[in-house]
Amino acid sequence: MSLNFKLNSSRLSLCLPKMGTEEEVIKFYLENDAFFAPWSPEKTDNFFDKSFRASRIELAHQEFQLEQSLKLNIYLKETEELVGMINFTNIERGPFQNCRLGYKLAEKFQGQGYMKEALEVGIDYVFSQLGLHRIEANYIPTNRRSGNVLKSLGFQEHGLAPNYLKIDGKWQDHVLTSKLSKIIL
Repeated sequence: MSLNFKLNSSRLSLCLPKMGTEEEVIKFYLENDAFFAPWSPEKTDNFFDKSFRASRIELAHQEFQLEQSLKLNIYLKETEELVGMINFTNIERGPFQNCRLGYKLAEKFQGQGYMKEALEVGIDYVFSQLGLHRIEANYIPTNRRSGNVLKSLGFQEHGLAPNYLKIDGKWQDHVLTSKLSKIIL
């Protein structure tokens, strides 16, 4: 698989993170730090270090080549600005053919349909090209925007997992959802 991997929608480009964009990614996280905090795990001490960001880019490339994950940065085509990220992680093969989905969108781009647009393209690729059967996505019940975007994409709720993940410094419940491929392989 090419490390120049790219997906496109009408307004967005989704691509693997590139070496040399570490400062851009750091800026994205710094500008959205308070906005992301209620939905994010605690950060490591080196989270905003350029060397840490470079290691995360290298890891994304390695995992992509091994078909363990697909981590994509989302850019506006018009301005080439980094607006968000989508991660399809923990890809499992064998009889499961499953992965987990995580995503984030910059605060100033909320409410414009960008995440739904990006997820539609990413989900289509995961089902049609990677041949996965199921995508899991879980969200904190108070994160209504996340729940709404998943529902609009056809994710089905399976229940509530108490104290599921340590987010924002405390164990938090999560609504469990998944979407199945309509492609029969």
